[in-house]
Amino acid sequence: MQTAHNASIQEIGALPEDPQALAELAGQSMYERDAASQGLGATLDEISPGKATMSMTVKAHMLNGHKTCHGGFIFALADSTFAFACNSRNLTTVASGCTIDFLAPAFEGDRLIARASEYSLAGRTGIYDVHVSNQDGKPIAVFRGRSYRIKGNVVEPQQPAVNDEGRPPGA
Repeated sequence: MQTAHNASIQEIGALPEDPQALAELAGQSMYERDAASQGLGATLDEISPGKATMSMTVKAHMLNGHKTCHGGFIFALADSTFAFACNSRNLTTVASGCTIDFLAPAFEGDRLIARASEYSLAGRTGIYDVHVSNQDGKPIAVFRGRSYRIKGNVVEPQQPAVNDEGRPPGA
């Protein structure tokens, strides 16, 4: 992920007006708090308004009894990528439902790449498609998520400190 806007919100004070910079800041902030994606070993590789790309390497502990990647890990990668895409405008958004179709197995050592893109956004609801492929571009799964926007922002603007007179301290 590009890191040009990786300053913490405390350092920058106001939120960026540029949609790409805001998406990067929201993505960085979410990822820092996302123990699930970090636990998978998933990385946020790209983010832009309505889109996200994440990837992870299939490890031995992710294999099922057939020695293929358990579908739950593929689902988790797709679901996380969906979450970053639908929160990329800095509006707190949650999943309201989803489906996944598994197209081919993934194996230990495969690098899975999930690419999410916004299909529809109207009012508080959205539909996002996530395509998961391996390092060779072979399709592994297709996920469709439905989102619902709730109150709040991923990153809240920093409110300047003021004294009892409504002025910055020391002013």
